[in-house]
Amino acid sequence: MQTERQKEILDTALDLISQKGIQGLTIKNLSKKIGISEPAIYRHYENKIEILLKILDLFKESSGSIFEEALQSDPGAIHKIERLFSRHFSKFAENPTLVSVIFSEEIFRSEPALIEKIAEVINRNSQILRKIIVSGQEKGEIRNDLEAGHIAIIIMGSLRLFVKQWQFSGYNFNIEKEGQKLIDSVKLLIRNKL
Repeated sequence: MQTERQKEILDTALDLISQKGIQGLTIKNLSKKIGISEPAIYRHYENKIEILLKILDLFKESSGSIFEEALQSDPGAIHKIERLFSRHFSKFAENPTLVSVIFSEEIFRSEPALIEKIAEVINRNSQILRKIIVSGQEKGEIRNDLEAGHIAIIIMGSLRLFVKQWQFSGYNFNIEKEGQKLIDSVKLLIRNKL
């Protein structure tokens, strides 16, 4: 369970990353922005990497619950995939700065712990998505002339590129509204035409 101060540190870290990029996240910048001393930050987090790991942990929990909920829901596979997309778009719309951390794995190459955490999230989510796709293929809902793993890559890659475009635009379009159009296109691509 996080303390109020820990939550404030994480929120401020996300804000700094959004404003100045990942390089702008320093303990000095954090302490200045919050208005507390650097040692006060260290009482809650050992270093910048621990802060980033905690942010990724929070996203992992949130994203994991979205994927698990979709997996357990009653509707068909196409609806589950649509729900995955729309819930993630809503999550990012609520907190756009998450995108700056979650989709910054190229910046983390020198930090194995961060790469490992991102890989955990991607692998777990990919496995759940593949289960949904295989289930849809078995029921004739999703085309089966493509490998389930390839469909998962197409879906996750589409989501990633779309979210990055939103980020690069300065969050200048409604990700939920425009995201629905992307969802509709993905559904057309994967739906079994028979």
